[in-house]
Amino acid sequence: MEHRMKLLILDRDGTLNRNRDDYVASPDEWEALPGALEAVALLNQGGWRVVLATNQSGIGRGMFDMASLNAIHAKMHRQLAAAGARVEAVFFCPHAPEDACDCRKPAPGLFVQIGQRFGMDLARVPAAGNAVRHVQAAAAAGCNTHLLLTGQSAALRGHSGLGAELASPVPTLPPGTQVHDDLSAFADWLLAQPTD
Repeated sequence: MEHRMKLLILDRDGTLNRNRDDYVASPDEWEALPGALEAVALLNQGGWRVVLATNQSGIGRGMFDMASLNAIHAKMHRQLAAAGARVEAVFFCPHAPEDACDCRKPAPGLFVQIGQRFGMDLARVPAAGNAVRHVQAAAAAGCNTHLLLTGQSAALRGHSGLGAELASPVPTLPPGTQVHDDLSAFADWLLAQPTD
């Protein structure tokens, strides 16, 4: 039987770590969400390779530089490793909105790059994040989409139209997007799915 790689694309801010009103601009400001690192470890144990797709317009806006971003990710990787978890790669868009690039979410460029790098058909790749634009970008690239009610989407908890699957209570959410309380709940759901 052919063994297929299981690839998963996650958002970073508000999904793995606490969202800030401005930017996570230094390692001191990167703080993992409760249970998030452990959720990645469970996913890894279940055979999932995890990749991040993240907008980092603070670089394009001059709020922090590549050295700071590398230091933030070094801290993130250390904390993941301490929890027995691993993120394979971080794909990021450094551009400001006015740069009109094709990689800033909700454009699908980062997801397309990930699909090419890993040689994956994105229709087989789930994508989860707390930002609607992450879900929109994932849908535009052909991924299965999942919204996490953390970070930017925490305010949607208890929304009357939020069931396990949304038709479209949030007008901009792609149809068929499934909703989970947080990364741990998503990991539990994903690991419970039958494998083909």
